[in-house]
Amino acid sequence: MKKFMKGLLATTMVFAMMTSLAGCGGDAATDDSADAKKETLTMATNATFPPYEYYEGQDIVGIDAEIGQALADKLGMDFKIEDMEFDSIIPAVTSGKASMGMAGMTVTPDRLKSVDFSDTYATGVQAIIVKEGSDIKSVDDLFAEGANHKIGVQTGTTGDLYTTDDIEGAGLGTVERFQKGADAVLALTQGKIDCVVIDNNPAKSFVAANEGLKILDTEYAVEDYAICLPKNSPLTEKINTALAELTADGTIQKIIDKYISAE
Repeated sequence: MKKFMKGLLATTMVFAMMTSLAGCGGDAATDDSADAKKETLTMATNATFPPYEYYEGQDIVGIDAEIGQALADKLGMDFKIEDMEFDSIIPAVTSGKASMGMAGMTVTPDRLKSVDFSDTYATGVQAIIVKEGSDIKSVDDLFAEGANHKIGVQTGTTGDLYTTDDIEGAGLGTVERFQKGADAVLALTQGKIDCVVIDNNPAKSFVAANEGLKILDTEYAVEDYAICLPKNSPLTEKINTALAELTADGTIQKIIDKYISAE
């Protein structure tokens, strides 16, 4: 009887130890799973800027969208896009709502007060859209003595910044601001403004979709696009390293060529 009780006790203890070990193994697997969870690279954008970012059905596609995904893949992160008004992008980055901002953005002294920027990944041209037959024949007409034109821009873009300083600030006209580039173009077709200053690539799309409009041969400005990031963030160096690698292996040029045909 005593032998039986000892055997039973020993069996019970072994079972308890096995159960305990199994429980520990389960906890470790759960912890490993939690540790393996990827961080998310969240890109703030304004998806009304083809070919850099725009909607195709329910999905946001374009040059910036694909470069953003390539950066996330390179950094081993998940990727998410948040669509918002253009002038909300920098506040989203500074508040931590977004990891970075990509929307055909250029580096300006005013923006550098709030955010840092990555190295350049693409070059853009600020174009001027006018109605056919317009008295604005070149960019010089906007700066001519006695000029007084109404210029449409998308709020917060470099087109807005440039024309506000160069034209409105100099008393050579007024700047009409719109939340979307398409709204500015609509105002142009309706005769409410005299021209629209906007990036050349969406300008081409707008002109193709609206009869009676054209792009002037002379550009307003040439600028480099970069990614805005939180001030002093360690992510900036990682993004720059990833951009350099994606440039060296031809990934970025391949993405750009997919959306912009060489002329």
